[in-house]
Amino acid sequence: MTVARPQYLVETAWLEAHLDDPDLRILDCSVFIAIDANGVRLDIGRGAWMESHIPGSGFADLLQDLSDRNSRLPFMMPAATQFAEAMSRYGVGDATHVVLYDACGDRWAHMWAARVWWMLRACGFDHAAVLNGGWHKWRSEGRPVSTETPAHPPAAFIARPRPELWADKREVLATIGDGHQCLVNALTPEDHSGTAVRYGRAGHIPSSVNVPTVALIDPDTHAYLPEAQLRAQFETVGALGRDRVITYCGGGIAASSDALILTLLGARNVAVYDGSLLEWAADPTLPMETALPADVRPAS
Repeated sequence: MTVARPQYLVETAWLEAHLDDPDLRILDCSVFIAIDANGVRLDIGRGAWMESHIPGSGFADLLQDLSDRNSRLPFMMPAATQFAEAMSRYGVGDATHVVLYDACGDRWAHMWAARVWWMLRACGFDHAAVLNGGWHKWRSEGRPVSTETPAHPPAAFIARPRPELWADKREVLATIGDGHQCLVNALTPEDHSGTAVRYGRAGHIPSSVNVPTVALIDPDTHAYLPEAQLRAQFETVGALGRDRVITYCGGGIAASSDALILTLLGARNVAVYDGSLLEWAADPTLPMETALPADVRPAS
C-alpha cells in the first residue's frame, strides 16, 4: 500500500522477517464482541492469546490495563500515569518498536489494534504500527505461531500527552455545521441512518458523514483495502482537506481505525471523540438526527 505515512502499517512478511529483533514488541490487543437479544457481551482475548499467538507477542489488556478505571464509560483513555505503567510492564520504552494486532472477525478487524495505536500516539509514542490483516491474515498464510509467554523485561515508558488527538463533547457540539471541520461516523450505515439503534437513541451526530470501519477492510484477507479505495471513501464524503477531522463511533474503538487510515492518507489534524455515542446519545440535551422518514424511525 502506498500511503503518506507507511510507517504506521506493517505487512505480515515484514513482521515474520523481524520476529527476532531485540527491540521489537508485539502486542495482541484482542477483545471479542458478541451481540444478541441480550445485548452486547465483551470477552477479553487473553484466553485465545494463551492458546496461540504470534511468536514473541504479549497481551494488551484493554478492559483492565488500558481503560480509565474511574470512568462510567468503557474503554476510555486512562490517565497518562496508568497507561505508562501498563506499557512499561509490557516492555515498551523509547527504544522499542511496537507492532499491534488483534484476532477479531472481519467486521471488527483492526479496530482494537488501532485503538492501542491511537493511545500510544496520543501519549507521544510514534514507533508503533498496526499489522495489516492481523491474526487472520497471519494464520491464513501459514506463518509461525507460539504458545510461549515472552520474557521481555520491563521498560520505562514515558508519556508525553498530546491532548489535541482527543475531542470531547463540547468540541464536537461546536463542530456541527462547521464547513472547515468534519465529523466522521465509523459505525455501520444502519447505525448512521437510524435503522439500527444500539446506543439508546437512533441516528448520528448532526452534520457527520459516514465512513464505516467495516468498509475499509477486505472481507477475505482482513487487510485494509488498497490506498486508492480508502482515499476515495474519505474524499467522497469530504473528509480530506479539512482543517480538522473528528472521528467517532459507539465508544471510541472503531473510530480509531478510521483515524488510523486518515493519518495514513496524510490528514494532519485528526482527533477521536473518546466518549462517542455512549456518551453523546445518553445526554438528551445533545442533538441526534436520522436519515429516515419520520414515520419509520425506530423508537428511541
